[in-house]
Amino acid sequence: MNDLSTPIGDIAGIGRPAARALAGIDLRTVGHLAGRDWEQLARLHGVGSAAGRRLQAELERHGATLLHPPAPDHRQAVVTQGATGTGASDILTHATGIDPAQYIAGLDARRSREGAALLALFGDATGEPATMWGPSMIGYGEVHYRYASGREGDTFQLGFSPRKAELALYGIQGFPRSEDLLDRLGRHRRGVGCVWVRKLEDIDLEVLREVVAHAWQSGPSAA
Repeated sequence: MNDLSTPIGDIAGIGRPAARALAGIDLRTVGHLAGRDWEQLARLHGVGSAAGRRLQAELERHGATLLHPPAPDHRQAVVTQGATGTGASDILTHATGIDPAQYIAGLDARRSREGAALLALFGDATGEPATMWGPSMIGYGEVHYRYASGREGDTFQLGFSPRKAELALYGIQGFPRSEDLLDRLGRHRRGVGCVWVRKLEDIDLEVLREVVAHAWQSGPSAA
């Protein structure tokens, strides 16, 4: 779990430009930000309001705060169960008719083995059939999202991608028990909307099963 000694660049949603800009004035950990004036930090190139809100939220978790923190963003994304067929014309990732098991069988030996294990685990935890989305993502369930900007589209509720460098696990964050469960998962890293794992041997698969089942039962997340 994150604490005040956590490097700023390790906080989910904080991009490299923001982390570099803050490191440039010797602000390298979350704790270094406590009491610093956000109005001054916001003038740094690469440090935007979204990063400020994420960092303020992290500080508040530990009883600290920025001076003059950024105003909260009350706009929210809306995610609803089921696809609608409505979406931006430039969205390239759609459900395909490719058999996920056949796709996985064509990967290198390790990813094929791990992909097959994830295919079974996600299927058992959700009770849903798997669908290929785009060239490499395997999803379960369908949802429709609409961002505060008005951009909208269809996607899967949760799923995974057995990428060459890392396994990507989608849609399993942002629920009541997600953080506690992920803290027990094993070696991984967290991004915005995605959990990255180098190899399945690094994590506890029973905990992952619980994480997936919890996310599925909790419903789609707007996170």
